[in-house]
Amino acid sequence: MSFEWIISIVENNWQMFLRGAYYTLLISIISTIIGALIGFFIGIMHTIKVRKKGVKYYCLKLINFILTCYVEFFRGTPMIVQAMVVFYGLDMAFGIDMHFITAGILVVSLNTGAYMTEIVRGGIVSIDKGQYEAASAIGMNHFQIMLHVVLPQVARNVLPATGNQLIMNIKDTAVLNVIGVTELFFQTKSIAGNNFRYFESFFVACVLYFIMTFTASRILLYVEKRLDGPDAYQKEQKEAV
Repeated sequence: MSFEWIISIVENNWQMFLRGAYYTLLISIISTIIGALIGFFIGIMHTIKVRKKGVKYYCLKLINFILTCYVEFFRGTPMIVQAMVVFYGLDMAFGIDMHFITAGILVVSLNTGAYMTEIVRGGIVSIDKGQYEAASAIGMNHFQIMLHVVLPQVARNVLPATGNQLIMNIKDTAVLNVIGVTELFFQTKSIAGNNFRYFESFFVACVLYFIMTFTASRILLYVEKRLDGPDAYQKEQKEAV
């Protein structure tokens, strides 16, 4: 009987399921991209070194302190609470009335950026110091070193972690239902409330979540292999070593 109900629920509500999956993917992908950019920006800011004197040094210290507070706040509080604060709190406190999709993207982006900051910072620190010294010796400034030497390597090194963040975002967007985002969990809850078949309805949602996360992981794995180069090139590198 459950299998028959699953077929019936899909046939009668497939548009709602697809709409929910669409908003889940939309928010997850956009937020992961924005969050990665935030992470790279703050990661670079944390690695800038200036002499311990003068206005430039204290301005940089202040900026890094503010950015650190942002990272610690969004890493140390639940996303569901952040969503409530951004969507309802900003409206009540400052009169900022955001669309629920905009609020959802903002919350997930800021949350992702906080986690990506530490990932990117670790990637930058892992680069051999000899590369910094060699780039400085030929006259590159900090920005040029980051753009042409460090970031291309960091982008490849943090790609698996970025993929994991995307998969987490696909799942974690479910908490945005508290602010009315019509993502997959919200749509499934509505369907289950109409037919009172909670197991069958959420089983369909579970399958859809798995399809989205599995597809995302396979695509990212393909991109990683493409960035690693052909097998023949890797074999030649190992033989040369």
